[in-house]
Amino acid sequence: MKLLALDTSSLACSVAMWSDDATIERHEVKAREHTKLLTPMIRSVLDESGMQLKELDAIILGIGPGSFIGMRIAASVAQGLAHGAGLRIVPVSSLAALAAEVFAVADADEAIVAQDAHMSEIYLGAYRRGVGDLPEPLFAERLHGHIIIDELDPNDGRSRVAAGFGWQRYPEIASINADLIGEPVGILYPRARFMLALGVDAYESGRSIDPADVVPAYLRHKVAEKPE
Repeated sequence: MKLLALDTSSLACSVAMWSDDATIERHEVKAREHTKLLTPMIRSVLDESGMQLKELDAIILGIGPGSFIGMRIAASVAQGLAHGAGLRIVPVSSLAALAAEVFAVADADEAIVAQDAHMSEIYLGAYRRGVGDLPEPLFAERLHGHIIIDELDPNDGRSRVAAGFGWQRYPEIASINADLIGEPVGILYPRARFMLALGVDAYESGRSIDPADVVPAYLRHKVAEKPE
């Protein structure tokens, strides 16, 4: 299987290519540089692989939740590439990509992921280690403020770690949930290489979509409104 993965939902611009079990990646953390970085990164991984876009099976897209502008950048590029090459798009949660990296590098049963949602809120996702170390959601991703995460039990005996920049951005939210989210592992932003296995699973399960049907996971639709 030949797949290209993209994510620009955070401060990181991340691209990865998977062909014949070989992974090629470009990943840079630079604020407000995604429009300059993304297309050259895609060209670079394709050139290194020796492949053309039309040879791919699909494009894996990190759909957020995350930066509104960032999500739109990757979505528009992925749609343009997929439409031109006649490819399907496989939408993947950017929060789940962080959990996938956790399960690849850390000995943890669960990953509690937070990204910066601004307005004193985080985008929250929680995952257990599933079959093949793929993350399985414990509850639906959501906006979360300065309150306890009710779904998590501090005494369930599972090893749990915290990932994502949101915990650094709002340490007070991390503090009131310290007994629930576990120790931080230093994984802050989604990496496209860890979206690949998620994308393969989704593709093989028939969850690819037409490029015109891409909808980023905004979660907050009224950007200008402050939360109550």
